[in-house]
Amino acid sequence: MLIPFDDYPVHQTSLPLGQTGAGNPNHYDRFWFNGFREDLLFGIAFCNYPNKQITDGAFSVLVNGRQTSLHCSARMKADPTDMDLGPLRIEIVEPMRVNRVVVDSPEYDIRADLTYTATTEAIEEVHQTAFSGNRHLMDVTRATQWGTWTGVIEVGGTVIDLADGAHATKDRSWGARLSPGAKDAAPIAPAGTLFLWSPIHFDSECFHYLVFEDTDGFPRIHDAALVPKTTLTRRTVDGTAQPAAGRRIARVEHEISWLPGHRRARAAVLTPRTVDGESLGAIELEPLMCFQMKGLGYGHPVWGHGKWHGESAVAAESYEPARLDPLSFENLHVQQLVQATWNGRSGLGVLEQLAMGPLPRYGFREFLDGAGVATPETAASVGDTASADAAAN
Repeated sequence: MLIPFDDYPVHQTSLPLGQTGAGNPNHYDRFWFNGFREDLLFGIAFCNYPNKQITDGAFSVLVNGRQTSLHCSARMKADPTDMDLGPLRIEIVEPMRVNRVVVDSPEYDIRADLTYTATTEAIEEVHQTAFSGNRHLMDVTRATQWGTWTGVIEVGGTVIDLADGAHATKDRSWGARLSPGAKDAAPIAPAGTLFLWSPIHFDSECFHYLVFEDTDGFPRIHDAALVPKTTLTRRTVDGTAQPAAGRRIARVEHEISWLPGHRRARAAVLTPRTVDGESLGAIELEPLMCFQMKGLGYGHPVWGHGKWHGESAVAAESYEPARLDPLSFENLHVQQLVQATWNGRSGLGVLEQLAMGPLPRYGFREFLDGAGVATPETAASVGDTASADAAAN
């Protein structure tokens, strides 16, 4: 089937753009956003799985100590650029510049009308590939961009006005990533990992850090950059209107102080270094609140990514993150809103964390023990879900 974008000379296979070039059931194409200010953290997810014929999405808001999430799923439309998923809609007003997100769920009293405007160029992260033995877990391109939100959110009768703006991070990714709970393949031995992602807004530039580490602390995927905030112009054919996209950082050292009984940070320090090993100064991170990534489907026991819920399904849930079991597998994956201090400058951003399995450097000896707390070995109970979530986001 043809779609309007087939009129553009951008084809990579002999097929129309609406069809994937390979039959991998885990092929996906995702929009992901967060938004935050010192008293608020929210997230948006929208994803097509063309070889499963599934589209799913979520909108989740953490404010006043309570996180409320709207989950939705449906059969994927023939035109993948039609991003209307029942109560959730994503619009591309201007590619890589402006997006509109509309949420309208009167049934669950959740509404939003938000406009994202980029303040940096999008940066392409290092290509992400992961294997378990000879099984391909992940082969993904991700692009990160910073911006601002304006608009209104309404949750449970509480109106949150973003007229003064809120910080934003946009993450576009596509490729193939293992979906949890595959029933037609041999189970995968659960693999420990430490995943950190930290996009931070400072006054005139933004900091980016990504790492996947093995249990021995070896970074198998690593990326870091400084990206200037700038007035963006429309892209030209030859790219001459594109401002500088920032500079890469050779490596970043992390030092995390963990909350007792948890696998999330009490405080953290990130130290970016040049190729020559020169420190660019320590970035001190102070967590302000903790957002559960299951609110956007990551590791969710019911609304995990790429699951079939019928022709159309919508549900909502609400909880206080502070009252959840922090060592239940579904609650491991978090984003903490953090106040950042770097060389006398203040910033605001997030520190996303997924720490599972033995991590000797930080004193974790088992699969789900908390900091300073030993628990019975539980690795056998998480199986493929652990391997899938290790490749998440």
